[in-house]
Amino acid sequence: MTNEHDQLLSERIEQLLVERNMRGMADLRAHLRPGYCLRAAERLRACRGPVLIGTGFPVLDTFETDGPAGAIALYRALEGQGAEPILVCSEQLAMSLTGDFRVEAMPVGISPQLPERIREVLANICPELVVSIELPGRARDGRYYNMRGEDISEHTFCFDDFLTLADCPSIAIGDGGNEIGMGNLVEALASLDITPSATRCDELVIADVSNWAAHGLVAMLSYWSDIDYLSQWDNREVLEYLAERGSVDGVTRENTLSEDGLPCESGKLLVAGLQQLVNEARGGR
Repeated sequence: MTNEHDQLLSERIEQLLVERNMRGMADLRAHLRPGYCLRAAERLRACRGPVLIGTGFPVLDTFETDGPAGAIALYRALEGQGAEPILVCSEQLAMSLTGDFRVEAMPVGISPQLPERIREVLANICPELVVSIELPGRARDGRYYNMRGEDISEHTFCFDDFLTLADCPSIAIGDGGNEIGMGNLVEALASLDITPSATRCDELVIADVSNWAAHGLVAMLSYWSDIDYLSQWDNREVLEYLAERGSVDGVTRENTLSEDGLPCESGKLLVAGLQQLVNEARGGR
């Protein structure tokens, strides 16, 4: 059962995740009800069956590091608590991850047959929760756009309908306003220089880098668990794993060990900061 200590930790995590405010996420935070990390983590904590985790933002002819790394962090934590996480991604990314993770491959591009395909996947898997991390969200015109305003619809695997068609709760993670779930803040997004997503979710988690939001949720799970998932995380190792499979930085578009233009050491420091918050919270219980 959660209490005021859980709420305080959540709010401290939420603040840490947007401290850099690179894309206005600290400003958007004021439009979310405090404790969203706590509420999202509680949904993750309750899962013991299948959980679908969609990720893999398209950049050029490949995928970016931001998203898959965080998805792997959530996957490991969910698996550690006895759930059955499944990564849902494009066929290209799925091929890269097959053998190391449970994956569900989806075709890219907008297709009238896609909703029926998604219904079949949902019927076969019966997920307890659907999570989207750093995926393009459908705009009001039905298309998909990156932060540069470029139409990337033909390169995107459309995960939106997993949230809208699933008979279970949904969590979405984003860092710019054009991702799935940002429809929860559609009015607040008007101040940002983007084509915003209109797709909504049950619980939205924001951060300066989407991977970091995943670590924030893992921090909450570690706080409740005997397992310290954060200490098991090696940011460089995971980014190397993805780079070997063709990932690029979403900002520089280069095959480097970085996340949204930030070196892997920045992510390492963020995880260390989360560990400190968790340890302080444990001491105050």
